[in-house]
Amino acid sequence: MTSPRSLSTMTQRRHFLQTAGALGASALLPTLARAQSGARKFQGVTLNVSAFSSAYHTLLKQWLPEFEAATGAKVNFDTPSFPVYNQRTDLELSTKGSAYDVVNVTFIYISRWINSGWLTPLDDFIRNPNLTPPDWDVADFLPGARAPETGKDGKLYGIPWVAEALLSGASRFDLVKAAGFGYPDTTDDLVKVLRAVNKKERVAGFVADNHYGWTFVPYLHAFGGDVFRKAPDDLFPTLDTPEAVAAAEYYANLLKEFGPDGAITYQPDQVTQALKSGRVNFADAGQIYLAQLADKASSKVAQTAHFGLLPKGPAGRFPGTAVHALSIPTGSRNKEAAWALSSGRCRSRPRAVPSWPATVRRRAAPTWTPGNSAPSRSSTASTWPSSRSTRSTSQPRAAT
Repeated sequence: MTSPRSLSTMTQRRHFLQTAGALGASALLPTLARAQSGARKFQGVTLNVSAFSSAYHTLLKQWLPEFEAATGAKVNFDTPSFPVYNQRTDLELSTKGSAYDVVNVTFIYISRWINSGWLTPLDDFIRNPNLTPPDWDVADFLPGARAPETGKDGKLYGIPWVAEALLSGASRFDLVKAAGFGYPDTTDDLVKVLRAVNKKERVAGFVADNHYGWTFVPYLHAFGGDVFRKAPDDLFPTLDTPEAVAAAEYYANLLKEFGPDGAITYQPDQVTQALKSGRVNFADAGQIYLAQLADKASSKVAQTAHFGLLPKGPAGRFPGTAVHALSIPTGSRNKEAAWALSSGRCRSRPRAVPSWPATVRRRAAPTWTPGNSAPSRSSTASTWPSSRSTRSTSQPRAAT
């Protein structure tokens, strides 16, 4: 028989996962330990924090008054758009200046920022009992999330706050159902659906964030292509293979035939707003963006939005994933206070979700892998406008 205590724990755990999952951080949120001993230890310190605009950072801002009251520090938190943030931070870090005390380690800059010596290794902070309470355990973070934040020297440089998965979202799924379709499962299905709903009620069919190294690569893999011959050992480019060309033609035509005006200029925040306003139907984005479609306070499509996997191509389904983390720039003059914030100890006590410390610590959240089909080499490749067979010349990879 299940004990009342076990039932309570299960309920609390479910509450945690539902709340954190909407922020895209269900498996990775830091334990919200009590503030450091020594009241107002950082009285007079001003922390300058910068990260790109996201749902998690919006939540973090709501908790900052507790951190300030408990530590005495004042926090200036800047959250520009994704491309603006990356440009500013890359420039500032390259000078090893002191403008920022805490920054987001953007996944596309991880190697550059860490291995150039622009960020502070965190191992000494983690091991120091005067700076880190005993109930804060770095092992609570999944190894797969810590690995990208680890430098060539084996040291940890960032505390992960999200493992972002590239998913598919439809803001006006009601139009899809009205046309007699379900959620598109394959690249061929996606084209059929888009042709049926494009421009219906003045809603464009498809758009994508123009960081194509993120949004296009899953389609490249789905068609059997790859960026390099055999990364990381052989970085010879393979973007001229028949599979890569077929993927590029397919993806370019998605934007050309079904995209809104100026489709190739869309940044992540613009994609999100286009979906929330119902101006565009389908887009691929991380859960930290797509979750906003369900926000009834700001989204016009909360009742019609629907979510699914990235479409499966001839070679399988290959959703992208990316880890973001908080870190301390080398030039920061307030590293101890920065560590208190970047390690996730921004609340004096976790009132909103009382079960977080009990459920996060040493309990891995259930993993959900977008798609579980094996690669199918016998599939017919999707092309535009007809179909033809292709043969993969790239190295086989396991599809998730």
